[in-house]
Amino acid sequence: MYVPNHFAVTDRQTQINFIQTTGWGYLTGIVDGAPFVTHLPFLIEGEHGSEKLVAHMARANPHWESFADGTEQLVVFSGPHGYISPSWYEAKKAVPTWNYAAAHVYGIPQINDDPDAVYAGQKKLVDHYEAQFDTPWAMENVEAEFIDGMLRAIVCFEIPIKRIECKFKLSQNRTAEDRKRVMKALNDSENTASHAVGALMDRAEPA
Repeated sequence: MYVPNHFAVTDRQTQINFIQTTGWGYLTGIVDGAPFVTHLPFLIEGEHGSEKLVAHMARANPHWESFADGTEQLVVFSGPHGYISPSWYEAKKAVPTWNYAAAHVYGIPQINDDPDAVYAGQKKLVDHYEAQFDTPWAMENVEAEFIDGMLRAIVCFEIPIKRIECKFKLSQNRTAEDRKRVMKALNDSENTASHAVGALMDRAEPA
């Protein structure tokens, strides 16, 4: 990924927090000699500096079979993004652009086929997302035979993180006044996706 210095995010914890918050990633690879992408939810586990991505896919998906050759693969996490109008700037000499946040994570996938680990991994994923509800759904409340059958239909894997490239393109190359005007325009927009870009810009502003 092309990352100019003023858009680069190099702080490890900021990178990890962005990936955790985004959650949804695009696992890229080569299947039958052609580019292939699988869209998946990911969790992060492990100690700081030695984290790993944890995920699963349908056993019928041929993507996991490509893991056997031990080739490094890329997972793309795409965060908030939105159009930026030059009319929002104080400066008059400007052109339209796009603000966005993204992280590229590289590593070699490793399949985990231990039944207990597979169950524990899926329970952790479910519990993570069900925690937002007043009455969370729980795997243990479902007939074990049914859950076991569903688990046999997936392949669980983890990707020890080899490196992360992270980019927040949030008008850092503009003046403080221009950034303020951009954030206001985004937050005032009727497009709710723009609000997320404005909020990320606000969090990224220098203290």
